[in-house]
Amino acid sequence: MTTILEARDLSVSYGKLNAVKGVSFAIEEGKIVTIIGPNGAGKTTLLKALIGQLPSSGSVVYDGSDIGNHEVEARVERGVILVPETRELFTDMVVADNLLLGAYVHRGDKARVREDLDKVYALFPRLHERREQLAGTLSGGERQMLALGRALMGRPKLLMLDEPSLGLAPIIVREIFRIITRLGEQGVTMLLVEQNARAALETADYGYVLESGEVVHQGKASDLMSDPKVMATYLGKSH
Repeated sequence: MTTILEARDLSVSYGKLNAVKGVSFAIEEGKIVTIIGPNGAGKTTLLKALIGQLPSSGSVVYDGSDIGNHEVEARVERGVILVPETRELFTDMVVADNLLLGAYVHRGDKARVREDLDKVYALFPRLHERREQLAGTLSGGERQMLALGRALMGRPKLLMLDEPSLGLAPIIVREIFRIITRLGEQGVTMLLVEQNARAALETADYGYVLESGEVVHQGKASDLMSDPKVMATYLGKSH
């Protein structure tokens, strides 16, 4: 199995605050890896370092080469794409135009862009229905679908998702995780940061538990689901 990304001894600081402390982990191609942990554990900080939004020490090896000094745009062009927790849509633009912005790396190949747009609309029929609607008028679930769809327009080799279920109703959360599972079945490699530990571990192949900026547990997602400490801390009482 090919390792698509490996972080080695990655640390990130905000001034005197050491938010991520020597974290190492790997993601194999075609797998879904999740990072769970409490608020303030450093999960979002870690993603921002991987995409190049925050400076870090240690190394980030992606697809065989160190990208630690690459700008965000260079990482995106190589296929590392982040769907941020804030979604960051262009709310005064229609759905279709938001999606097309995700394809800017491939904008010269109109046939490819059209093919990818058709795939996104097949995955998210609601986006097709809303394609001429302003993104700012969408529901929370629709905005998350649009953020995911826009990321897919870039044909990610590694799709990183930051809290995709944040603020969504339970029925929409289930729909979002069904879509993430489907993408995994299609071979999309994903790094999933998620507060909903149970849904994340049910979806992922492998998991890491981050606490106070450090990895404190790791293993197959199914093993973490049955780990007594993980169950007690993150999954609540079993029913």
